[in-house]
Amino acid sequence: MSIDRSRIRVKAMLIAPNAEGTAHAVSLNAPTAENPSGFHRLIGGSVEFGESHRAAVEREVSEELSASIRDLRYLGVVENIFKIDGVCGHEIVFVYTGRFDPEPAATGATLTESDGSIVPVVWRSFDDSSEQVPIYPDEVMGLLAGSTG
Repeated sequence: MSIDRSRIRVKAMLIAPNAEGTAHAVSLNAPTAENPSGFHRLIGGSVEFGESHRAAVEREVSEELSASIRDLRYLGVVENIFKIDGVCGHEIVFVYTGRFDPEPAATGATLTESDGSIVPVVWRSFDDSSEQVPIYPDEVMGLLAGSTG
């Protein structure tokens, strides 16, 4: 993931529960200075010029996972200000929930970033109080907890 310090980036991301509703799919990103064990990030990516955030999350899932989204529902927006290897980043993230079709495998799943890099996809428990790997944007789980379903 490249960071452009000169602007705020607009993203669209997905909280995608598994069939059992116990976990959601996230990418497992490489270690950074701030996160030596790596970090989890919701599936999704940048909103392109002239594209709605809904269209962006559908496109990103299609491009990265060769999947579509069933029952897509908008949850809200979060602001994500962060550092990766000491470099500041700033994002406005439109957050959705929905289910992948097809659902990524329980183990060994990957996604392909726009730069061609392959990133593991893992299932993170919704009950993640003992999880050592942080998730970004970290405010997103509050949106899911606050939704009425």
